[in-house]
Amino acid sequence: MQVGELGEFGLIRELTSRLPQTSAVELGPGDDAAVVAAPDGRVVATTDVLLEGSHFRRDWSTAYDVGRKAAAQNLADVAAMGAVPTALLLGLVVPAELPVTWALELMDGLRDECQVAGAAVVGGDVVRGESITVSITALGDLQGRRPVTRSGARPGDKVAVTGWLGWSAAGFTVLSRGFRSPRAFVEAHRRPEPPYHAGPAAAVLGATSMIDVSDGLVADLGHVAEASGVHIDLRAADFDVPAQMADIGQAVGVDPLQWVLSGGEDHALVATFPADAHLPSRWRVVGEVTRPASLSGTGRVTVDGAPWDRVGGWDHFGAQA
Repeated sequence: MQVGELGEFGLIRELTSRLPQTSAVELGPGDDAAVVAAPDGRVVATTDVLLEGSHFRRDWSTAYDVGRKAAAQNLADVAAMGAVPTALLLGLVVPAELPVTWALELMDGLRDECQVAGAAVVGGDVVRGESITVSITALGDLQGRRPVTRSGARPGDKVAVTGWLGWSAAGFTVLSRGFRSPRAFVEAHRRPEPPYHAGPAAAVLGATSMIDVSDGLVADLGHVAEASGVHIDLRAADFDVPAQMADIGQAVGVDPLQWVLSGGEDHALVATFPADAHLPSRWRVVGEVTRPASLSGTGRVTVDGAPWDRVGGWDHFGAQA
């Protein structure tokens, strides 16, 4: 059956019937709006849009993959503020001829990724359009803590990361060349695995700034450097390059460090901490905040003391930066 045959409200009924709720949800789908508890008195909110052909391809990813990825990239933003994800809303634009099963599998992916993070899908909207667009709004709870923003890094802080780096970019390269293996890297591109629980934990550990790695580590740390008015230097030798990633790089003629430092969509977390902070093993120290930005310029990121001049980062209106 196609979406057009089922109709808007029939589709909504099918989608919402697949959704369990959590204790944070006082009222889920079915009314004019959802009601989500905010015991902290503040709500962390973020939104993202995924467009078919730009953010996903149906010949590369299943609907379930797209759902997992759409939820992950938004819930990771909540975690990067030091908050606990609580709820997600979906805005879905689909052609009338889209199979209903595709929409249902998308919802299953959203639901399952939310369960990993401890959140729930609480509502949304469905409209007809020429191509598939998935718009996500995610909410979170700070649980009484201050938000960890991009603007708190200070000279002397150490820079640490947790989660995968470069795996999604390596997987994208593999898919772009018509292959489907090594599977671990392809799956990392299709379904990122953000370290959700590390975000609130970093806030407790005293993180001074934090951001999720969606556009590439150097590019995203550039936002931290600019917002904090500092320079950040990374040490290339401190990054882990798995042997299989190095093998892929050799096969396609790419230095795997480029994927690690410039590849996005892994949604790892990178944070700055005071130099004397004791970090658990899941955090890898990879650099430091070196000094304030000069009066004549904004903060910047270097690698081993030199500018990182390889392609990296993403700008939807200017392609790669």
